[in-house]
Amino acid sequence: MRQVFPPQREGVLYLTEGGQETEIMYRHGHALDEFAMFPLLDDPLALVDLRRMYERYLETAVRPQCAPLMGGVDYRASPDWGAKLGYSPDGLADMQARAIGFLRDVAQPFRGQLPDIRFAGIVGPRGDAYELNRMITADEAEDYHSVQIASLRQAGVDVVSAMTFNSPAEAVGVARAAARAGLPLIIYFTLDSTGRLKSGMSVQEAIATVDAEAGDDQPDCYGLNCSHPLAFEPALEPGDWIRRVRSFRPNAALMDKQQLCQIGHLVDGDPPELGRQMGAPGARYPHIDIWGGCCGTWDRHLDAIAREVRAARA
Repeated sequence: MRQVFPPQREGVLYLTEGGQETEIMYRHGHALDEFAMFPLLDDPLALVDLRRMYERYLETAVRPQCAPLMGGVDYRASPDWGAKLGYSPDGLADMQARAIGFLRDVAQPFRGQLPDIRFAGIVGPRGDAYELNRMITADEAEDYHSVQIASLRQAGVDVVSAMTFNSPAEAVGVARAAARAGLPLIIYFTLDSTGRLKSGMSVQEAIATVDAEAGDDQPDCYGLNCSHPLAFEPALEPGDWIRRVRSFRPNAALMDKQQLCQIGHLVDGDPPELGRQMGAPGARYPHIDIWGGCCGTWDRHLDAIAREVRAARA
């Protein structure tokens, strides 16, 4: 039987983590082979920094009494990326379980301070998130992503967050895989500088395509991530379709995504301004209740976003 992620509730805001990869690389100096974080679980020094990062995120959620939706260590924990990093299928499944276990362990001391804590398994695209590469089919995507999603089911996550997708066909495959595993799913699309997916579709068209082709297996909802709010705005066309969008996770700066991840230093923009830029859609779309960040963001940005959205809803 398929689990259900809690529906929107009056006054409840979920707060995700921010851009954990850019934070751990550029603020703490830990290299990420293939942009993968989960191998850091075997590095004692990195683990100290990673734990403190997540503690700061949880401390940020306490102040405005947001409910953390914790994830982020396992974005690359899928078969192709795991093989590039030297992991066997069993070794990769073990690392997936350890990634979710790490989040649970960090969250434990905060349980009495927060209204709710949920755990997300993070699934990334099979190829490069910012290029089309070979166009994967829905059947191929279902087969490929079912491996990681099975591990996430075993780990007992509350939801699968499929991040930085730009292929509707791959999103359909992920939706089918999550449905077979009985897990709720949020599909996040990432946008180019024109406010469209790399495949050329608008967000509205992509959501309609995935919903139609996935049928009964359609995602629980959608989000936008790894794009700046100024790239979000042109994509938010009027219409009832926006009710299918439940989450925004912006980048800190209006800058090419690949540059943000490869530039060699942290580009964290202006956190108060980012908060204000998220407060505007927070007021306009009161149904959107999952907020967070992506590249260049962490606790200061999350604090600003949570405060501005709370103020917009007051």
